[in-house]
Amino acid sequence: MSAAVEAGELAVAVPEHVTVERPKNRDHGDYATNVALQLAKPAGMPPRAVAELLAARLRETTGVAKVDIAGPGFLNITLDAAAQGLLARTVVEAGQAYGRNEALKGLTINLEFVSANPTGPIHIGGVRWAAVGDSLARVLRATGADVTTEYYLNDAGVQITKFARSLQAVANGKPVPEDGYVGEYIADIAKAITDGVPGVLDLSEDEQLQVFRTEGLKLMVAEITRSMEEFGVHFDTWFSEKSLHDSGAVEQAIDRLREQGHVFDRDGAIWLRTTDFGDDKDRVLIKADGETTYFAADAAYYLSKRDRGSEVSVYMLGADHHGYVNRLKAIAACAGDDMDRNIEVRIGQFVKMLRDGQEVRLSKRAGNIITIDDVVDWIGVDAARYMLARSSTDSTITIDIDLVTSQSNENPVFYVQYAHTRMCGVARKAAELGVDKGAAEDFKPELLATQWESDMLGALGEFPRVIATAGELREPHRVARYLEDLAGKYHRLYENCMFLPKGDEELTDTHRARLWLVEATRTVLANGLTLLGVSAPERM
Repeated sequence: MSAAVEAGELAVAVPEHVTVERPKNRDHGDYATNVALQLAKPAGMPPRAVAELLAARLRETTGVAKVDIAGPGFLNITLDAAAQGLLARTVVEAGQAYGRNEALKGLTINLEFVSANPTGPIHIGGVRWAAVGDSLARVLRATGADVTTEYYLNDAGVQITKFARSLQAVANGKPVPEDGYVGEYIADIAKAITDGVPGVLDLSEDEQLQVFRTEGLKLMVAEITRSMEEFGVHFDTWFSEKSLHDSGAVEQAIDRLREQGHVFDRDGAIWLRTTDFGDDKDRVLIKADGETTYFAADAAYYLSKRDRGSEVSVYMLGADHHGYVNRLKAIAACAGDDMDRNIEVRIGQFVKMLRDGQEVRLSKRAGNIITIDDVVDWIGVDAARYMLARSSTDSTITIDIDLVTSQSNENPVFYVQYAHTRMCGVARKAAELGVDKGAAEDFKPELLATQWESDMLGALGEFPRVIATAGELREPHRVARYLEDLAGKYHRLYENCMFLPKGDEELTDTHRARLWLVEATRTVLANGLTLLGVSAPERM
């Protein structure tokens, strides 16, 4: 294109961005672009005529085998085998860095996920957000974004009092209050407190309650932290709701929003006029009796994120939080921010677990919910993280325990991990035979010319784009689906191409080239699994 402009064949400015894609039908070439349609109007020429000019220039480019023009002016570009095969060496030499890009470089993101009340173990909905949120953080960092992962501790309010009263009742051998928390974990924590704080039961009822509140919260947060870390999820920040109240941040937030002109007084209460920005009703910040609302803390929390340097605040909330979307976005708008850019609220749908065809509903330890420890016990960390992250969060998912613990091609986790073990197996067999892929300068990429090798190279070339798209759209499931497609292509390659000499057959340059391709594919598969927080086993 630049050559055509410089030669005066096209009187246009070279565009900053040109869309180049892999055609779904590989018969249409290795790459396709609509750039001729993009340039036609500024050039004052029919798109087809622009395409003819560009095609002629591209055909002169080293590594391009042919260029076809389709429809009104689409360009379908086919590379020669040598140009396409070079990608295998590029991937191997890049190693863990292959796929990483700068699509979101310079963007600072606060990514909040899970944030379950610290009154019990993480339940199955929170487990889904743990898998998706952590995978998204990894993907965003791979696209150059500066990401802070955050857990919001709802450690203020009536739910903490209910939790403390539940612990206190059990410790004193009394029934749990009707609106309290039940399950073996309550008895475990109550015992840990009475063992760790001698004489606590000799205190007055109010003094006891304070001890059970403070110590119970500490033990529950430690339990949540443990379960998250064992699930492979690390949070950069554990943010306390209570700190917003204790520091005066809530009152300061109300003052700041009033300065923006969106706070008003009515019926003795203080309100935020969120209806100006799409909310279904205005929201109370401080009630007529002087009590601060949860919404006021939400407003202070959003402003805290912005004050701590977050350009984009991403909230990942459970399926029962649909009503929060507009009100949280309205907070951002009332603060003077762009509600379509500075804040994102994502809602995750429900998860069902099946065993023997029946839905599993209860956990012995938690009473009436499935916990993160239950999920890990049933299917393991790898299977849980992969299955919870491989589907769009817009959809309810069902995990069949029997399927995801089976060594079957119907099991997506096994299918992908087995492909990786097959590649490691090829490397082990090569080592046993005293064979290696040779030096980079001896690599002959033109020998990777079969249909299966071409398909594999095409898929490897897509990996950076998949990561960029997953980051931009906040959809890490795209990585999982890509890996399944890549694994499928490798299984077909494995069945149709010989990587190593058989019997007395001599080692050839074709064998060596294919070993480069196997190692490139293994690298990409491992990199993709790492983005999902899933291991890439060498043996199964």
